[in-house]
Amino acid sequence: MATETVAKPRTSVRVGVQKFGTFLSGMIMPNIGAFIAWGIITALFIEKGWIPVPQLGGFGTNADGDPNIGLVGPMITYLLPLLIAYTGGRMVYDVRGGVVGAIGTMGVIVGAGIPMFIGAMIMGPLGGWTMKKLDMLWDGKIRPGFEMLVNNFSAGIWGALLAMLGFYGVSPLVSAFSTAAGNVVQFLVDNGLLPLTSIFIEPAKVLFLNNAINHGVLTPLGVQQSLEQGKSMLFLLEANPGPGLGILLAYMFFGRGAAKASAPGAAIIHFLGGIHEIYFPYVLMKPILIVAAIAGGMTGIATLAVTNAGLVAPAAPGSIIAVVAQTSRDSYLGVILAVVLATAVSFLVASVILKTSKVRDGDGDLSAATSRMEDMKGKKSSVSSVLTGGAAAAAAGPIKNIVFACDAGMGSSAMGASVLRNKIKAAGFPDVKVTNSAIANLSDTYDVVITHQDLTERARPATESARHYSVDNFMNSPRYDEIVELVKESNTESAADAGTSAGAAGTGVAGAGAAAAAGAAGGHGAHAADAPVDAQSSAVATGSAPTSEILVADSVVLTGTATTRDEAIDEAGRLLLARGAVDTAYVEAMHEREESVSTYMGSYLAIPHGTNAAKEHIMKSAVSVVRYPDGIDWNGKEVKFVVGVAGVNNEHLHILSSIAKVFTNKAQVAQLEAATTVDEVLDLFGKVNS
Repeated sequence: MATETVAKPRTSVRVGVQKFGTFLSGMIMPNIGAFIAWGIITALFIEKGWIPVPQLGGFGTNADGDPNIGLVGPMITYLLPLLIAYTGGRMVYDVRGGVVGAIGTMGVIVGAGIPMFIGAMIMGPLGGWTMKKLDMLWDGKIRPGFEMLVNNFSAGIWGALLAMLGFYGVSPLVSAFSTAAGNVVQFLVDNGLLPLTSIFIEPAKVLFLNNAINHGVLTPLGVQQSLEQGKSMLFLLEANPGPGLGILLAYMFFGRGAAKASAPGAAIIHFLGGIHEIYFPYVLMKPILIVAAIAGGMTGIATLAVTNAGLVAPAAPGSIIAVVAQTSRDSYLGVILAVVLATAVSFLVASVILKTSKVRDGDGDLSAATSRMEDMKGKKSSVSSVLTGGAAAAAAGPIKNIVFACDAGMGSSAMGASVLRNKIKAAGFPDVKVTNSAIANLSDTYDVVITHQDLTERARPATESARHYSVDNFMNSPRYDEIVELVKESNTESAADAGTSAGAAGTGVAGAGAAAAAGAAGGHGAHAADAPVDAQSSAVATGSAPTSEILVADSVVLTGTATTRDEAIDEAGRLLLARGAVDTAYVEAMHEREESVSTYMGSYLAIPHGTNAAKEHIMKSAVSVVRYPDGIDWNGKEVKFVVGVAGVNNEHLHILSSIAKVFTNKAQVAQLEAATTVDEVLDLFGKVNS
């Protein structure tokens, strides 16, 4: 029987740009405080500032006739780019990456002679990434006692080379790009075309693509312009709160249901708090309202152009308070007019649209729009509760059922479920049921669905009412912490009622869940991690294979011979074949599964297994473990442990739960790396649940 092949989903261009923008934002946003400090110093102490001070503003000469350097120039030329570069490098490779990225950026700064924000956003991550790759070359090969020497000299030598690359190679390119982009902006200004940028900026905001535009282009160009002219209107192209405020005001007067009721609170958060995403669901409910946002944005930009107004530094977040604080001394009238007129035009256009619309917006529409907004953002919105009249999760009731879904439902999903189950238990919610399933077996009965990012679109149609989370790492994804917080928010408010019900009924839903967990410990995958200490005897009692028969000494190899991913899959598969657990078709299906979605789990671990359709080629449950001390490249990730998995029913889930617990503990992973005998490996996996 031919196995089912799964086409690899296409990566959305929007998602790609969104991730790129998020990465750029991750370098800029932690350093916004430094931008604000520079803006305050600039507004106060430059020659045209409120309190001109030559020594601080950097104008005039000192008593010896030498030019005053001041704070403004060095901060914008050196401090801010180096902070951005360090942050970008650290995002890629912790402190070591940040240091090397900052060294490389210094070459770009000196080579260009102008503020190098774009250069910093290139050299910072590049320095971190290349240093990480270099360290992998000699990882584990340095003699004891020489680690500090090698680490320091390698970072220093490579940082020096990157600085020279930045000086001779990157700085001319970035300077040319900055000049070209500046010329384009100046052309738009000279020809009165700059307001047309709202046609792109306003839709980009609603689609969460604004970070790529704002932090990738507008902020660097605005800073350069501000340094030369003392202000820039580019800082307000995206940050103007007027267009969003106009839409929210229109809903206050002409909306219906939850949209009308929630609009006042949303308007306050948007205008004063600067959280612009609060109005995105209102536009998503009625997409034609993007016309109102564009009209408002164009009006605001036109006003800035006519009045020659601007800000001295970025306004982040886009609150009216931040906007006014960063306004140039000679631009208050123009900036305030730009916000007021943008609000008025957006309000008028949105009001006409809402009043003439045949479809009125109700409660359900706003909730659905909020969900779509969060899906586009890729995570839960911190302000979504305002839109739905309470905590978004609580509105749908407590979280009771969470499912990990993968193609086969027997490997990655089982490991991920075990990791998250332990986190949720540790947070004090043992009654939340965390299961795993094949995507083909999903039904719309779950509160939360977690999938690999390449499988999310396949899981959505069968679980439309659930909240979806996409991960690229089942062992230590940061999304798990978000899910734990979601459970806390959703279940805390109903805890008192649940406790009362449990007290009255004796065996409520929570009690039933706990009883089910205890009863199913031996044979039910949903509760495999809840198994008692004597899980092996329970498995025997229920007719399942005991753990000791699933992972045996003959299936553990301490030094694998493979050098590539595919060879490692074959090596793990041969151990399963030798056990008589699978046939050759299953090993072929392991490769097929890997081509569809990677089985890399994080923490140096990969768990190759077959597709859902290949389960008929499994004769009995078995697990193989192969260690690669020098590591192998697994789709760009370093893997040192390959665990081959073949499971009948759910017999293998107990050992997978043990493996998951080991690989979420850095100390135990270190023990595995240092193990010299097969018995040490078996002992570590066998006793981890005791």
